[in-house]
Formats: sequence, structure tokens, C-alpha cells
Amino acid sequence: MVAMADQGNPTVSGVVHLVEDTKTYGQKGFRKRLVVLEQDTGRFTNFIPLEFIQDACDTVDGLNVGDNVEVTYRLSGRRWQRDKNSEVKFFLSAEATSFRVAGSASSDGPPPPDDSEAAFSDDEVPF
Repeated sequence: MVAMADQGNPTVSGVVHLVEDTKTYGQKGFRKRLVVLEQDTGRFTNFIPLEFIQDACDTVDGLNVGDNVEVTYRLSGRRWQRDKNSEVKFFLSAEATSFRVAGSASSDGPPPPDDSEAAFSDDEVPF
């Protein structure tokens, strides 16, 4: 599920599937940490990679696999070309700006029903 947060940046909710260790790149020490959310719609599972950058890497220390979270993010894109004769490629990433734990894996109660599948017939691809 994607919604708009109060500050104008979108949010995404899901269950934490993976929390990678922080990785450091280059001489200036650029830091990045990947967190993958899982959304199970009942028909297919959607995995959403979110990048925590620089000081935000440390905020993820308290996250655990199985936590239900809502993450505010901004999209970041870049253009890359090896040289002027090579193919131009574009990359997109979702940079997490903040998150809120909505519950943990041990939370009681069933998950809310997901009505998103009602729009698909058995013959349609869900994307």
C-alpha cells in the first residue's frame, strides 16, 4: 500500500523481510543500508527495497524481520552512460527518510483483509 505522508513524501507499508548491514563506499565514506519490505497480497508477494543513506543507516538498528512498518521515502533517479557511444541507462531508487514501526512479528490479531485482488481476474497479470 502506498499513501501520501503529511510532509508530501509518499509512504509504503509492509513487513520487514530483510535488514542488511550498512555498507560503506568510496574515500568519503558514503554509507547505505538496504531494508526490504514484503507485501503479500494473497496472489503474489511484492518485495520493496528501500535505501537508508548516511546517518539514517543507524536508525534501522532497532528494526527486526517481521516488524510491520510504514516508511516515508523519496524517489531518486540517475542517468549513467559508460562513454558517449554506449547505451544510456537510468536507475531509480527509493531513499527512506523516516519510518514508524506499526507492530512486530509477535503482535496479536489477524492481519487486515486485503481487497486489492478483487480487481483482477484469474487471467490477468497483477502488474
